[in-house]
Amino acid sequence: MTHEEILHRLNQNRPACLDTLHGCVIGFEPDKSAVTMAFEPGLNLCHSVDVVQGGNVTAMLDAAMAHAVFAVEKFKAIPSSIDINVSFLRPSRAGKFTAVGTVVKLGRTVGYLKAELFNTAGEMTATATSSVYLTRHPEV
Repeated sequence: MTHEEILHRLNQNRPACLDTLHGCVIGFEPDKSAVTMAFEPGLNLCHSVDVVQGGNVTAMLDAAMAHAVFAVEKFKAIPSSIDINVSFLRPSRAGKFTAVGTVVKLGRTVGYLKAELFNTAGEMTATATSSVYLTRHPEV
């Protein structure tokens, strides 16, 4: 499966929750085991006027990490979160964001992931680490 095929498939089969966050995959770096996603959460996902609710920030980070697994494993593994730890470094205000999800290590049944979220000024607004259970489908 080529790099372009992986990117196309990631965006073609994206879940509906990404539509709410206006999210899509914009890059895959196989040598870094990393996927970059773009998001644009609107005011409907905010509290305190324009601060994106923490669950939505977490969803952006989680999506980037999950998509990194899909890409690295060429869709032969489905990650399910065991735990996710998020650090909110500054307010994530409604607008455009870039999330980079990276596979740290994948075993047969458990994987370790990390992600970073950046605003348009290039400021990191949140980070996450996650452990995931991997359901493998060799026939996919």
